[in-house]
Amino acid sequence: MRKLILLLVAVSSLVAATAAELARPAASATTTVTITHTGYKPKSVSVSVGDSVAFTNSDTVAHTVRFKPTTGISCTRPLPLVLPPGQSATCTFRSAGSFNFSDPVVKSKAFRGTVVVGAAPAVSLSATPKVVVYGRSVTLSGALASQQTGQSLQVLAQPCGQASATKVATVTTTTGGAYSFQTKPLKTTTYTVKFKSSTSSAVTVNVRPRMRLGKVAPHRYSLRVFAAQSFAGHYATFQRYRPALRRWVSVKRVLLRANSTGVAPTVVTAARFRSSLRAGLRVRAVLSRTQVGTCYLAGRSNTIRS
Repeated sequence: MRKLILLLVAVSSLVAATAAELARPAASATTTVTITHTGYKPKSVSVSVGDSVAFTNSDTVAHTVRFKPTTGISCTRPLPLVLPPGQSATCTFRSAGSFNFSDPVVKSKAFRGTVVVGAAPAVSLSATPKVVVYGRSVTLSGALASQQTGQSLQVLAQPCGQASATKVATVTTTTGGAYSFQTKPLKTTTYTVKFKSSTSSAVTVNVRPRMRLGKVAPHRYSLRVFAAQSFAGHYATFQRYRPALRRWVSVKRVLLRANSTGVAPTVVTAARFRSSLRAGLRVRAVLSRTQVGTCYLAGRSNTIRS
């Protein structure tokens, strides 16, 4: 009985921790402004409420960063910021508006800048992971700033090559206004989430073609490439690993041809080829960025022995 109670407590704790993680707002972004002897770089910065700006002094003399206004700003050093050479300070902006900053000691316009702080989106969005192999899932998650439960959100997707975004799902917020949705992008896709008249920041998920290399007989190999488009007429590169060089080297180019085994929307392109490499070497195949085009990242197969 005691073991059962402990198990129930552990499960409850795990559920609570998961809900808290989903409800947690997306991590704030930090933009860097570098101070050089010629001025601020960049001079103009655009961020959202809750984001931060890091000021780094790369000059050989001290510089001061003075804000106007100062309301809604919290920094890691007292205002105005006094930064000796090589030191940094970070300021977080808690309210929307324009915040001018300058070095009062230097009269040059190059030492005057502006942080423009926009209102935070009503709904946040993040993707995990942001790079996937074709056929793998991506988890989209976020939360409403209002933390409302039971609200309907629209998930929009714009795959590479598509003129506009289309709705792919409707999700409902749970504890703390959190939501989560799993999807399988067919090619590089940009996602947004819409809540009433508000839209989240866009998140792009990049996709690599899935490649499968096999050895069918001594010195004979097969390669299949899975994607949502054909790579027939494109070239994969067969490679071997050189331990002495600690890198992969190209052995030969392999022409991919159309294959009839794909089930829509998956298209399979394949090749069978020979190589005179001796047995026991580590080999793989890759599709370079120039061969996959704009809608995929470069791909690489599994590693096998020759």
